[in-house]
Amino acid sequence: MRRISRLTRVAVGVASLALAATACGGTSSDSGSKGDSGDTKKDLGLAIAYDIGGKGDQSFNDAAYAGLQQAEKEFGYKTADIEPTDGETDADKEQRLTSLAKQGYNPVIGVGFAYTAALEAVAEKYPDTTFGIVDSVVEGENVASLVFAEEEASYLAGVAAAKATETKTVGFVGGVDIPLIHKFRAGFEQGVKDTDPKVKVISQFLTQTAEEGGFSSPDKGKAAAEGQIEKKADVVYQAAGLSGQGVVEAAAKAKVWAIGVDSDQYQQEALAGYKDFILTSATKEVGGSVYALAKSVEDGKPRTGTQVFDLKVDGVGLSESNPKMAEIEGLTDAVAKAKEGIVDGSIKVKSE
Repeated sequence: MRRISRLTRVAVGVASLALAATACGGTSSDSGSKGDSGDTKKDLGLAIAYDIGGKGDQSFNDAAYAGLQQAEKEFGYKTADIEPTDGETDADKEQRLTSLAKQGYNPVIGVGFAYTAALEAVAEKYPDTTFGIVDSVVEGENVASLVFAEEEASYLAGVAAAKATETKTVGFVGGVDIPLIHKFRAGFEQGVKDTDPKVKVISQFLTQTAEEGGFSSPDKGKAAAEGQIEKKADVVYQAAGLSGQGVVEAAAKAKVWAIGVDSDQYQQEALAGYKDFILTSATKEVGGSVYALAKSVEDGKPRTGTQVFDLKVDGVGLSESNPKMAEIEGLTDAVAKAKEGIVDGSIKVKSE
């Protein structure tokens, strides 16, 4: 129930603050729910196409699926969620999105920046279908770009890491060396240094491109974390999708702290064996954004334009599921103070 209430709160936050209108000039549309053939869609609802790693990553994609489940339960319509394939091209993604739009799903959401080119092509062909893309900006009158202030959540993770470390060394493992993951690193490093300038941050990216497996290789994540732990890191934060499971495993085996990402990984069943060593997670409400877009379409007022989910609307945050957080002196208060500063603007978080 906690997860569902959070998704609903994010949707309410988007509506009440009119984020689409205030963030990057986005707009809301009153367009109907029709396909390019003019046939009214009455039976089919939300469809999502997963990013690399697919469902079961305990992170980014699973968060999107939680939003789909909430929409399916609340609106009582048929949904669809489609897995990626290994080595697929933009043409494959375009075909997947086209198929969903043709079948009458609305909205259709590409989960991840990898869908940028495909969605640009497909959205133009189906002007009366609402499309969404997570973690990228695509221009289009029928497109909602769902982006997050990952640097803000990562800043809070950095504050927590600086308070938790005993060796004065912490680590960051990013899946792929791209601007999106740079935001995670930048916020984390700033949060650490603002809290304790004496703490050293070891940062590493697993691969240069997603095709090399940076987001889908737990073995790579494990090896990177082990290397950082050998260098005395006793807190390791990962932003690496499925690869992050390897980071968590390495931290647990070494009995040091891991910080999860995207979802509250302390609560993830697949990571239950390591949960005692998952200090917290820098969350981003991918599920909330997916649900919010589905709700706007269901209400007949589909949101479009760039929509930013930040701390102000609980679009990002830091989980508090592990009771051990409260046992670390000063951690809870420091995180609360940092969040207040970010929200009121007194703390400016870097994104690069």
